[in-house]
Amino acid sequence: MSKELVLKQPLVFFDLETTGLDIANDRIVELSYLKLFPDGSSENKTLRLNPLRPMSDEAYEVHHISNEDVQDCPTFKDVAEELYAVFVDADLAGYNSSLFDIPLLAEEFLRAGIKIDILGKNKIDVFTIFQQHEPRNLTAAYRFYCNKDLTEAHSANADILATYEVFKEQLQRYDLPLNVEDLSQAVASERRFADLAGRIAYDKDGKEIFNFGKYKGQRVADVFKRDSSYYGWLQDADFPQLTKNVFLRIFLDLKKNG
Repeated sequence: MSKELVLKQPLVFFDLETTGLDIANDRIVELSYLKLFPDGSSENKTLRLNPLRPMSDEAYEVHHISNEDVQDCPTFKDVAEELYAVFVDADLAGYNSSLFDIPLLAEEFLRAGIKIDILGKNKIDVFTIFQQHEPRNLTAAYRFYCNKDLTEAHSANADILATYEVFKEQLQRYDLPLNVEDLSQAVASERRFADLAGRIAYDKDGKEIFNFGKYKGQRVADVFKRDSSYYGWLQDADFPQLTKNVFLRIFLDLKKNG
């Protein structure tokens, strides 16, 4: 008997092609999504976007989208309201999306002035499920689970449709929770962060700790108490805005509570 995920609210599988791999500074040039609804219907769409910055040579070698290909396309800000409607009521899913696609999408919404609670959403990373059981890349995963060759890898729409096919096969093969909230928790059990870029982790008591730099492993609040100048450096440094917002919340909580 085929196993199906039980949806209480929509689930969006999505994939990004970008100008590069810097979450704070790079931009989306192509976004594809497959939105699944609890009633069994779905919506699949691909958008090309003008990033308003040059494509890196490394990125072009991966997705073969040129600056000329997107120069007449809308910007992310132009379609932000449309994409807000897609993502606002949905949980998120993708392939290797936890530390790149999801935080970069969150940054684009922030730059467009759109408030959306990405941090609070359930998230399913199909790569994490695959890695826990059969470590491979998406092309190998597609061959392993679906017995097919992924001939258009690094086309956002081909990648996201393949990811969804792999996910459906994973549901059949493994003893996985069949509701999004429990599956999100199971997939994220090894990766607990206060921000989407993985710069701020949690310790065993649930307190935020630095996951980088000279204070790695130390509680953020404790560091700010004894070295408040470090907070200023963090806000001026080249970190994703969502990460800076978490630092801001912790800093303001310290001020509020004395």
